[in-house]
Amino acid sequence: MTQTFEGHCQCGAVAYRVTGVAATLFACHCTDCQRQSSSAFGMALWVKEPSVELLSGAPKEWIRTMPSGRRMSCQFCPDCGSRLFHKALGQTHLLSIKPGTLRDTTRLKPAGHIWVESKQKWFQIDNDTLQYSRNPDSFDDLICAWSAVDDAARTSSN
Repeated sequence: MTQTFEGHCQCGAVAYRVTGVAATLFACHCTDCQRQSSSAFGMALWVKEPSVELLSGAPKEWIRTMPSGRRMSCQFCPDCGSRLFHKALGQTHLLSIKPGTLRDTTRLKPAGHIWVESKQKWFQIDNDTLQYSRNPDSFDDLICAWSAVDDAARTSSN
């Protein structure tokens, strides 16, 4: 089901609208995400077949090399520095929105957690939540878990 996600950076200079299909939402506890988010973990909302419309401003881009060796485009506000989107280079069918930038975050609960081997010791993850020591071999289980939660949320809101 196609959805529309709207959000903006912390200062409001860059605002966006993304249309696509939410594939999954997860928390990443790798040290890169901890540094990037200035927190205990980063979050990623993967959107399939995204269409991105900038409503105001234009993000800057920084390219980083991931632990896998692949390169990732990281887009952020040039004024306040808020991260907005991530996308592996060469990948056009999947966009990662930094979900803290969304206008509505009320339904956002991660389907799982990755890189838990480097999570902060004080942070506890429910035992019934998907957890991976590092990157999972496949994100299929995270996608299925998100779909089940999203389906249940849609059913309960009807």
